[in-house]
Amino acid sequence: MTVLVLMEDGDPSRQTLTLARAWDGELHAVGVDAVEPFAPDALAAMLQRAADDLGAAAVLAAGTDRGNDVMARLAARTGLPLAANCIAAQPADPVRVTRQRWGGSLLETATLHGSRPLLTVAPYSFRITEGPEPIAVDAKKYIDMLDPRDRVVRVSEHIDPPGGGVSLAEAKVVVSGGRGVGSREGFAIIEELAGLLGARVGCSRVVTSAGWRPHTDQVGQTGTKISPELYIACGISGATQHMAGCKGAKKILAINADPEAPIMSLADYSVVGDLKEVVPAISAEIRKHR
Repeated sequence: MTVLVLMEDGDPSRQTLTLARAWDGELHAVGVDAVEPFAPDALAAMLQRAADDLGAAAVLAAGTDRGNDVMARLAARTGLPLAANCIAAQPADPVRVTRQRWGGSLLETATLHGSRPLLTVAPYSFRITEGPEPIAVDAKKYIDMLDPRDRVVRVSEHIDPPGGGVSLAEAKVVVSGGRGVGSREGFAIIEELAGLLGARVGCSRVVTSAGWRPHTDQVGQTGTKISPELYIACGISGATQHMAGCKGAKKILAINADPEAPIMSLADYSVVGDLKEVVPAISAEIRKHR
């Protein structure tokens, strides 16, 4: 039994391999960088042909922006069933999967009826285990078979996030502000703390809706999903959509005036108090010890 995997860099693809090994067969992989610049239709065409040639029992990809983009196009091309955000799979006929819904607040068990199930794997949702590495697919022959129309949709330009530096998705420490910050100017203390920690500034959706910060700073289901070593949430209540974006964090520190805010029960550390007093106090302590 053969399984085909679309590979990217980082832990999400390692998780994808972990789930792919449930088929207990030979793993083959196509790299997302096989086509430069990134062109989702071209990669979908390559996956389709490679899966047919290999007789793949399933095709999997990480549930990242690029993975979901390519797999949705592959499903449209082939008419095969696609299950997104999976955390478990039981190979059978039909395949039975468990997947995240509603930003991870609900788990759904579903069956996929089709000759070749397509799955994307929810990032940072379960432990990575080691096992056989995939065999690289010879991408060149499939690239030569691409139709020019497959390259129409492609990345044409990369725009660095405002302020430069590390991206929100790659930051080791993120300091975010929510409605409790109060205003655009209120983010000065958030930026100060982030600067002292070498961190990236984030925010909740209500902040971007108010125009206080750009959408590129938004952490959440409709923003950026992050997995930093430390996430400091200041004045953020912890709506389901926001928690879906930051639950990959190794540690969460919540600062909120409301002890009943949902994020307080989910945080590893919590401080009940006015963030406009607590955050500058933390910054002052950092300066003192330096």
